[in-house]
Amino acid sequence: MVIANRAFIQSSTEKIKKEINNQKLAEMYERCMENTLDTTIKIRESGLTFILTGDIPAMWLRDSVCQVRPFLIFAKENEEIQSMLIGLSKEQVSLVGIDPYANAFNETPNGAGHQADKTEMHPQVWERKYEIDSLCYPIQLAYLIWKITGRTEQFDAAFFKMLQTIFAVWEVEQHHETKSPYRFERMDCVPSDTLKRDGLGTKTAYTGMLWSGFRPSDDACEYGYLIPSNMFAVVVLGYAKEIIETFYPSEKETVKQAVTLKNDIQLGIEKFGTYNHPTFGEIFAFEVDGLGNQLLMDDANVPSLLSMPIINYLEKESPIYQNTRKFILSKSNPYYFEGELAKGIGSPHTPAGYIWPIGLAIQGLTASDETEKLAILQMLLETDAGTGLMHESFHPDHPEDFTREWFSWANMMFCELVLDVAGFRMANVLKN
Repeated sequence: MVIANRAFIQSSTEKIKKEINNQKLAEMYERCMENTLDTTIKIRESGLTFILTGDIPAMWLRDSVCQVRPFLIFAKENEEIQSMLIGLSKEQVSLVGIDPYANAFNETPNGAGHQADKTEMHPQVWERKYEIDSLCYPIQLAYLIWKITGRTEQFDAAFFKMLQTIFAVWEVEQHHETKSPYRFERMDCVPSDTLKRDGLGTKTAYTGMLWSGFRPSDDACEYGYLIPSNMFAVVVLGYAKEIIETFYPSEKETVKQAVTLKNDIQLGIEKFGTYNHPTFGEIFAFEVDGLGNQLLMDDANVPSLLSMPIINYLEKESPIYQNTRKFILSKSNPYYFEGELAKGIGSPHTPAGYIWPIGLAIQGLTASDETEKLAILQMLLETDAGTGLMHESFHPDHPEDFTREWFSWANMMFCELVLDVAGFRMANVLKN
């Protein structure tokens, strides 16, 4: 049992029953929290924390942070949670050190995963799809642990070396066409699982933004500059600056590096990442290439355009966010779907028409109206297919048709929304 003191689950379940008055909701919340603790989290003898994504025997840098977000809400008063989180932070630092271009890792160098891909594979790498957000999440996690618990032992020499590695990769990937060593090809697969042009990806021009081969869905980008992931990079570069100034005060050049990257990316988003929509006004594009092409859509995975307030890029009251939100939650977004039991965002990663619980949770967490939050919770309750757990995606008319029976990230996003409605909010924890 990785966390023996679980009183926080029982007490929060009781408050959920009181605030929301729905027995099934409280039971599903408790089951999802226990499921993640008991089936995905492994604290190694070294004290490092390895977290399985669920039904795939590997750890994603992105998923592992999203899987522990609800535990961050209770971390200040629970030393076991704090130790688990710090162990995860140190594990991530170690894994980025193995390969900063990889998105998912094996627990040991056992050669499992996609070793046949045409790229520079390491036996501890499960998959080497380069995604900007995979390098954002370790910075975000370490920062949130500090701000919520006051614990700082994650900021050691290895962490600073990770920051240097990330900044070096990002400086290269600002100039992907001319400087990047990264190539990725997968044989005998769907087009979204590989990169075009002999593994280089579709053509791009310099924008100041960071190139990304793949989205948080692990699908290939259509255009190389993924706007929500660049937004996330802007945010965590701000965190990195604060971390370096506080814990590595002599590293002035690295601070300058963080500031320059942040400013370059932000200017690129402003110059290339917006679109004047005839119906919705000024909105953000999902992807651009710096050559005049823009892709207008949003995906259920995070970071997404819908998640801008959650990743702390814009307040939800921002006019351009509200315009973008209205576009995303309309049929103008090619991945917005409606059915008898649910309506919400899906993904090109799953069958056409399928809706993602993660997308619904993000919609609820960014909603200003409590009625909208409760309606989304009701959708999630009615579409669990009797399992008491969330899935990757489901058919909104036939929720028994779903993908991924065991998907911890979706379970924990559901829990975060339930906690939000019951009054347990990440923003409140950070203020305190």
